[in-house]
Amino acid sequence: MASKREISGHVIICGYGVVGQKVADVMLERGIRFIVIDMDPKKIELLRQLGIDAIEGDATHSRVLKEAAIDEARAIAIVLDDDAKNLFAVLTARDMNRKVFITARANDEFVREKLVEAGADYVVMPQKVASKEILKELTKGSA
Repeated sequence: MASKREISGHVIICGYGVVGQKVADVMLERGIRFIVIDMDPKKIELLRQLGIDAIEGDATHSRVLKEAAIDEARAIAIVLDDDAKNLFAVLTARDMNRKVFITARANDEFVREKLVEAGADYVVMPQKVASKEILKELTKGSA
């Protein structure tokens, strides 16, 4: 196991799929220090080649969050593709750092409620947001 990063006040991004990539892009644009956690070694290698701090591992495991310096992080974005893993990662992160601001992704309304109960400060449902945006555009000209 790698040692804990010497970093503080950073953001941890759990999952480097479509949503995680967008979050990372915004962090880069705003000059916010962040660490990405993902299980795909190819993604991790690419991120490292780009000079981005990245950890290969499962964000539901406390040792991986510890390596990402969860105890010193200001926020964590849990945006895995799997609702159950997001829920478990929220529980683990909240247990390890009571003060960290937790954002999480949900695909299901029931899971959104459970994520809040587990300690997420903010939950986003990408499909719901996208649907509202599409509907807004579709109905612009019909009013």
